[in-house]
Amino acid sequence: MTKIPNPIDRHVGARVRMRRMLVGMSQEKLGEALGLTFQQIQKYEKGANRISASRLQQISEALNIPLAYFFKGAPVSDGAAQGGLAEASAEDNFFSDFVMTSEGLSLNRAFARISDPKVRKRIVDLVATLAENENRV
Repeated sequence: MTKIPNPIDRHVGARVRMRRMLVGMSQEKLGEALGLTFQQIQKYEKGANRISASRLQQISEALNIPLAYFFKGAPVSDGAAQGGLAEASAEDNFFSDFVMTSEGLSLNRAFARISDPKVRKRIVDLVATLAENENRV
């Protein structure tokens, strides 16, 4: 029987991956900083292995991000107190899934380097037009 990762473990792992990629750190480098193998980092990022509180603290320090970052947009179980965590919408999930791809990360980094607001607006308009045309085909 295949064990299905807990949705919170998957979410936290995905946030670890997103932050690691944003700072340009490899799984191997993060593993070295934590005294782990890159395979263990892969398991954490997929949610296959649960990250303990102390390990998550170490990860937050290695990635220079507050602990709360890992729980932003995390799903909550029915009947659980909200505690500042809100159910992620399908749009939020789509966005985070896209940003975690290499294409999404590259696009985000390149776009952030464009300082001219008019150029940024034109790029957004171009992408929106391309997406509309894609849906018509």
